[in-house]
Amino acid sequence: MIDGWMRERTDGVLSRAAAVLGRTGVTPNALTAMGLLITAVAAGLIASGRLISAGLVLAFGGLFDALDGAVARANGQASRFGAFFDSVLDRYAEALLFGGLFLYFSGDQTARALTFAALVGSLMVSYTRARAEGLGAECKTGLFTRIERMLVLILGLLTGFLVPALWILAVLTNLTAVQRMWHVWLVTKEG
Repeated sequence: MIDGWMRERTDGVLSRAAAVLGRTGVTPNALTAMGLLITAVAAGLIASGRLISAGLVLAFGGLFDALDGAVARANGQASRFGAFFDSVLDRYAEALLFGGLFLYFSGDQTARALTFAALVGSLMVSYTRARAEGLGAECKTGLFTRIERMLVLILGLLTGFLVPALWILAVLTNLTAVQRMWHVWLVTKEG
């Protein structure tokens, strides 16, 4: 949803930034790794209760997530391993963030349950797509792709409405995974 809309509006800016970055010699995989490190810092800030700082750092880290693929395309460095590496590090990044939240909510069992549900939903959204593509079915459908998940989390961190953000994530990530299962069932049934 938001992913496609944002790509349309930022593609030109990202392409120009990627061309400049590519001339510096930075590789897409280095940007991906840097994004993970920045996310780890955000997770640490969450765990220590510095939520606004975490939201700002996470938003900054999102630039690396957007630029790694753009640099790969701009410099002809796109590869199957690069796509795989990016996907794996994205899952680690999400796990780190939810781990930070789990530590932050050490005394709140409801918030911890929501954090766990949101983590499972986030991982299942990604897994359902990967598994579907392994079966030869495209599966980009659903409400909550990674960008929507990160935007909700960043807004929750910056505004202090973290528990409502977790409710949204817990419900809509799992709903998205179910949407993707339904989509793949329909596609494989017809095929």
